[in-house]
Amino acid sequence: MSYAGDLTPQQAWDKLAAESDAVLVDCRTQAEWSYVGVPDVSGLGKRTVFVEWVDFPHGRLNERFVDQLRAAGVADQTPVLFLCRSGHRSIGAAEAATAAGIGQAYNILEGFEGALDVDGHRGGAGWRADGLPWRQS
Repeated sequence: MSYAGDLTPQQAWDKLAAESDAVLVDCRTQAEWSYVGVPDVSGLGKRTVFVEWVDFPHGRLNERFVDQLRAAGVADQTPVLFLCRSGHRSIGAAEAATAAGIGQAYNILEGFEGALDVDGHRGGAGWRADGLPWRQS
């Protein structure tokens, strides 16, 4: 594994609650933030950092990803928990952060909505399905 590790959504919430410097980074696209909803960590006295891993609508890798993390205040020693739709793009984000010197970059398994179910729908797993705080943006 080329990043600090994988966490379930609940483990991610617990880590955010326990570690004052831990940061949640939602690396989905602007469209997903706008139309699907976003995690809400305000109850922990924190804010979610929003940095696209790939751009919308083209799906190109965000070449400024690490620079945007740094601009948002993420430092090498910051524990960073990456969240995407289903837990796949967030692996790439965690790997890129680790390669850039961020030593505690984690992937959140199942992401915000989880994988497709047998009927081709999302939402049966992940942050929202686990009942963790979220809101429509």
